[in-house]
Parts: sequence; C-alpha cells; structure tokens
Amino acid sequence: MMSLRTIARAAPRALARASATPLPRFARSGLVAARPALLRAQPASAFSTSLLRNNSAKNEIDEEVSAKLANEIEFENDVQSNEPLPASIKDFLDNGIWKVEDVPGKEDVILTRTYGNEKITVSFSIADLQNFEPDLSEEDNAFGDELEDFESSSQQQQQQQRNNAELEQEGNEFDEEPTGTVPCRLNVVIEKPGKGALNVEAIAQDGTIVVENLYYYKDARLAHSTDAEAVHQAHDAYPGPPFGSLDEDLQILMERYLEERGVTSALAVFVPDYMDYKEQKEYVSWLKNVKDFVDA
Repeated sequence: MMSLRTIARAAPRALARASATPLPRFARSGLVAARPALLRAQPASAFSTSLLRNNSAKNEIDEEVSAKLANEIEFENDVQSNEPLPASIKDFLDNGIWKVEDVPGKEDVILTRTYGNEKITVSFSIADLQNFEPDLSEEDNAFGDELEDFESSSQQQQQQQRNNAELEQEGNEFDEEPTGTVPCRLNVVIEKPGKGALNVEAIAQDGTIVVENLYYYKDARLAHSTDAEAVHQAHDAYPGPPFGSLDEDLQILMERYLEERGVTSALAVFVPDYMDYKEQKEYVSWLKNVKDFVDA
C-alpha cells in the first residue's frame, strides 16, 4: 500500500523550498566595506559582537527546527491515532502461525515458524518503500501524472473515490486493490536438519506471490548469507535454472509446496500493509531522535 502520508510529507517541503527566499550574501559584506576603519580600530569588539550575533541566530534556528519537528511529530501521531490497525495485519498476527521479529530502528522484518521438522524464515525490508518508483501513467496511478503537486494529487484522489462509488452503485465489484502497488521482495528460507536449505526469492504484490528464483544449498548457512564468507560461497554455488524456465507443472507444484508452509496470499497482503505500518513508526521515531539531538 502506498499511503497518502508519503505525498503529504513531501508536498509542504516542496512548497516551502519554492517560496523560500535566501538572504542576500552581500548584506553583511556591505557593512564591512562601509566601515573598514572602525573595524580595524576595534577588532576585539567587532569579533565579540559578531560572535554574539551568530550565537543568537543559531539559537533561533535551533528553536525553529525544534518547533517544526514537534509539529511533524504531532501531525504524525494524529494520523496514527486516527488510522486503526489494518485488518490484514491484525488477522495475520491473531492467526499465530508466524512469529514476527521487528526490531525498532532496523529496516528488515523477519517472520519465522516451524513446519514439522522444518524451520521457515521469511524476511522483507521497508527499504522497498523508499526505492519504489510508482507508475505515473493515467490508468495505473490514482494520483495522476505529478506526485510533486500535492493539490493536483488530492483532487485526483477525490475523483478516483467518486469513480469508485459510481462503480459500486452500478453493481460492479471493486475488491481488488489498484495496480501499481509496492512490489515487496521476500526472501524465503526452508531448512531441514542435516539436509541444507531451499532459498526462494519472491515478490509479494497485489495479494499474490510470484516466485522469481529457487536455490538449494547443502549448507543452510549460505541461504541466510549473514557474513561475507557465506555471501562469497553462496555466489560460487550453482544457482539452478531460472524458475520460469522450469516445467510448468513443477512450477505449480512448487507454489503449492510454499502455500502448504504458509507462504500464501494472506502473507502477500500482510507484507505491504505491515511495511507501511512499520515505516510510519520508524519515521516518528526518527523525528523524535532528531528533535532530541537538536534540543540537547
């Protein structure tokens, strides 16, 4: 899900940059040029006055930055308080099949579970949100051709909502999310004691999971690639053929194999929503950390 928060954050900044007028660089140099004799006669006094002026300006800027950060934090907290936890996240967590490892301050989220004698790990990162470049075509993006123009985006969103309402009145189903949602990369590792691991690279998008690559490692450690040596050894190992080149029946069976282990459409819906939820928390935490630093 690509929430409006990202656009709402960016628009005021763009407007502020466009309207900001930099102070002329010649203002202070003109004063110096006008009174060269006085400055030479009283160098200590001039330095002291300049230093005080700089300290005063610095304090004013610090206060302005702190106040702006406080406003941002208040705004984000209001947004968060008015947005309930998405049902996809709540239902997924209540199901209790997967254990979620979400460390504050880190981009990666790790899901773990057991299936018989297998240990299954699914990892994804909120970095995909930051790296996502949405399709700005008219038919694939509800916000139009220019995300930089916040007002235009808001108007197009309202128009999209009106169009959706008209479709519902006509009896058409509108259950699917619009195309162009964030593609979330999944790294799935299935381990068996003494048998190595399968490593599956997949994409979760629009409620579906598409397998891109399938690897097998005799050493399960290589599937996680947690250190430089493991990365090097995994790179040297035979990766197997592209998943799309496998026999179609085998592809279908492997997809069913993953579904049996919990890599399902429910996971494909959960991951993008949780990424957006985590990104919101991390952003608020970042704002607070920056404010604490400025205020110190």
